[in-house]
Amino acid sequence: MKRDAHYYAMLAFCRACGFDKESASVVAYASQYVDDAKINLMYIKNPNDSIEYDLVDNSPAFFNMATCHSYFKINTFNYESMVNNTCAFHFVPGYEGENFTKRLRCKEESPIILNILNDTLLEDNLIKLGMVLHPYADTFAHQGFSGLLSKVNDIKNCEPKSELYLGITDKILSTIKLYSRNKYDLFFDNFIPAYGHSLALDFPDIPYLVWSYEYDCSGEFICTFKPSIIDNRERYKRAFLNIRKYLNAYLSRYKKYAEPNHSFDNFDLLIDALLLENVDRMREINWITLLIQQGFYDFEDLDDIIYEDNKWLKKAFKNYNMNKFNSRIVEEVLLADDFSDSNWYKFYRAVKWYKEKFFYYCRKNGLFIPNQNDPAY
Repeated sequence: MKRDAHYYAMLAFCRACGFDKESASVVAYASQYVDDAKINLMYIKNPNDSIEYDLVDNSPAFFNMATCHSYFKINTFNYESMVNNTCAFHFVPGYEGENFTKRLRCKEESPIILNILNDTLLEDNLIKLGMVLHPYADTFAHQGFSGLLSKVNDIKNCEPKSELYLGITDKILSTIKLYSRNKYDLFFDNFIPAYGHSLALDFPDIPYLVWSYEYDCSGEFICTFKPSIIDNRERYKRAFLNIRKYLNAYLSRYKKYAEPNHSFDNFDLLIDALLLENVDRMREINWITLLIQQGFYDFEDLDDIIYEDNKWLKKAFKNYNMNKFNSRIVEEVLLADDFSDSNWYKFYRAVKWYKEKFFYYCRKNGLFIPNQNDPAY
């Protein structure tokens, strides 16, 4: 899923379920930030006793807190990044199949993500709630694919069946396909790795799309390909109707986050917005308009509604600047005076909590994923 779903739809569903403005914003931001938290190592220049941190090279640091990484950089194609980021947060294993490779294939509402989500409901922590709802939602959109570089992801004949608002990459590839199917397949075989849903482009992340592909259904990967037609509209609708149930359950347990005198029951309106057929930017604009028209936010709240991926970073670090923090490793960060209360630090601790839960429930469900204590930077 993309930002229109992970952030804007989540924000709207939180408000529609009765979360107050501030709480809804925290949940939605934590949900989307899973796709943007790419920094994996920070060396701290001014540590203090009120925070938790690691020691890396005998220096105080925040480490192993990335939840995603660039999928176009060769140095991120390593086992540690795939397991700690891609598998854990975007392709939670479904634990189905006759071998380890097949069991890593993502499955809608897998027992692993349900275990973690149920634990989340027992904690008074909005950031954990939003963060866990991200991989939960992705189990609907990314099902069938694996977070490891794997034969599971080696699909072919991937095509849209409904109207598609093409991005620049899709336009180029569609032109290649129109000119020569053989060259199109050769391009994928030679230049795009079988990692996540890369061979399916961003088709799984387009909420209104109906599309098809062929996958190897044999246990031994002997090229026994089977066609599959996917209706993202049904997947996304199921995902957010279930998310609505979890939001209601959380709010019934922690009533302090509820908006007084709340009343809203037109969830069909939200589903229509979720499945709007348009480009990414227009879907986001439509959500912003809906949030204001439905009284979930006022026009004066516009700066709070619009998502910025550096919003939490700017408040947490005194020396934040875009160039310095646009890296996998950041040197000499200066903590803000109120850093221990910052949402970024709370997200950092939530990530640590989630990764422990992920590997614990993988083992508990009989899926033993080798994990190193020192993931690659």
